[in-house]
Amino acid sequence: MNAPGAAQGDQSQAPDWVQHARLRQWVTEIAQLAKPARIVWCDGSEGEYDRLCAELVQAGTFIKLNEKLRPNSYLARSHPSDVARMEERTFICSATKDQAGPTNNWIDPGEMRATLQRLFDGCMRGRTMYVMPFSMGPIGSHIAQIGVEISDSAYVAVNMKLMTRMGRAVADWLGEDGDFVPCVHSVGAPLAAGRKDVPWPSNEKEKWIVHFPETREIWSYGSGYGGNALLGKKCLALRIASVMARDEGWLAEHMLILGVESPEGHKHYVAAAFPSACGKTNFAMLIPPPAYQGWKVTTIGEDIAWIKPGHDGRFYAINPEAGFFGVAPGTSQATNPNAMKTLAANVIFTNVALTPEGDVWWEGMTETPPARLVDWQGKEWTPGCGRNAAHANARFTVAASQCPSMDPKWEDSGGVPISAFLFGGRRSSTVPLVVEAPTWEDGVYMGATLGSETTAAITGKVGVVRRDPMAMLAFCGYHIGEYFEHWLKMGKAVHHPPRIFRVNWFRKDASGKFIWPGFGENMRVLEWIVGRCHDQVQGVETALGIVPRYDDLQWRGLEHFSRQQYEEIVRVDEPAWRSEIAAHDELLGKLGSHLPRELESRRARLHEKLAA
Repeated sequence: MNAPGAAQGDQSQAPDWVQHARLRQWVTEIAQLAKPARIVWCDGSEGEYDRLCAELVQAGTFIKLNEKLRPNSYLARSHPSDVARMEERTFICSATKDQAGPTNNWIDPGEMRATLQRLFDGCMRGRTMYVMPFSMGPIGSHIAQIGVEISDSAYVAVNMKLMTRMGRAVADWLGEDGDFVPCVHSVGAPLAAGRKDVPWPSNEKEKWIVHFPETREIWSYGSGYGGNALLGKKCLALRIASVMARDEGWLAEHMLILGVESPEGHKHYVAAAFPSACGKTNFAMLIPPPAYQGWKVTTIGEDIAWIKPGHDGRFYAINPEAGFFGVAPGTSQATNPNAMKTLAANVIFTNVALTPEGDVWWEGMTETPPARLVDWQGKEWTPGCGRNAAHANARFTVAASQCPSMDPKWEDSGGVPISAFLFGGRRSSTVPLVVEAPTWEDGVYMGATLGSETTAAITGKVGVVRRDPMAMLAFCGYHIGEYFEHWLKMGKAVHHPPRIFRVNWFRKDASGKFIWPGFGENMRVLEWIVGRCHDQVQGVETALGIVPRYDDLQWRGLEHFSRQQYEEIVRVDEPAWRSEIAAHDELLGKLGSHLPRELESRRARLHEKLAA
């Protein structure tokens, strides 16, 4: 595997609109290694998208949905062995194991390159090699980054069209010598001459998702699914971008970004990190309850935020993605009406169920399931048959521009100013509804020790608290202790650092029922948060930080929620918090000399406050 730019003849078959000599040469090198039957440079046009989708229908990979019920939409069913992101097969191949840290899988980069050389030799025989220049972020933004993905999957090509700014416009911006992140992907299923293809090609025996932080490279083999194959998403936007951010002085975070505007026209932007199954997309597309007439909540992004210091001493953020790759099960008109409107047309669904009418369905979409379906594996399904109709990780891919709550500035190349950072997890006890960190350093400690109770969809175990610092456990591309240190430094990189808050919508009562109604009612907490950013509302000091009193929140339209219920969800239980702090060692104890002193001192101070 030669580095981009090795001297060989140009056999990239690049069109005239590709002027970048090093890119053309790199494509030549990968083609000589992988040996595809043909090379296609994707221009990102609607015509190209339609053509590839038609080819995928003909190949059996896509099922065209009912044009009247779900216009221009398709259903794909993956192989049952290829249904989710694979953390155990994801590697950070930094120069040393210490640089990768205790939360990442590591293999010596030289050893890994030898493995990839073996795997990719001839891996695209009989297949088309697609070349996709793509921009993470608005093309030309100083916060954006350019990648080029090579893949032998047309499914990847059409998904990348929706998820990124992809094609000729990106090559034009790249010019003759612009920087790009090389991303190489193969399903690992070469086609022998005359052999019939399968609807979902993948390699059942061997899968790798590999990152080389020093050279900013991504290689993926064997899987055709989601973030394993759409290399702009978690691979570039978080694992590689987090290393770029550390080196260049910015933040690449697993965060949604929303805007909240008062009836008086005062607008704030908030970035929030939530682990899986904590209502992240619902919060990003929140619809205020009727009592908040005149308030507006808008969406910048629902998964990833890139955040850079601005000239005015504030942080500015963009959503680097152009689309949503969202979890379908649980999404409904009741939980997220904006998402359901987004999914009305022009969608690629993966591993959901098919209705007799040619539409889609998944668990939670309606209270009563249809009487008959074809499930995600293509089998007949009826209610009570003992298995789910849609896979628990079934997904939809759709352009963000279709979402009715998208903010007018969601594609602003300069980004939007961030007033507050939120860290939230699923905790049935211990963690209050909302608490403001007294200082930036306290807030970093909040994020670093973030924990969330697992669901069956995450680990197969329910209710076990899993530490997920800043919701970045699976996505930080370097040592997590250095990542915490970087966060501490970034608080000094701006004159007006955002306030930091921790939220928890999931506290339960003695009978195991959720106390807080959540969903749109989270607007009441959001209003208090943006008020705190300018000291316009009050709170009370606790050992953990500042918590709103009952009278500090707006209760119109929710009068049935009692003061007693509220006191229960903001109560700081001292014995529970002693156990919580001890549990922080689950992660912090692994950091050794990489544990920032500031975090250790915050831990000790929290002990003292609880004792007092």
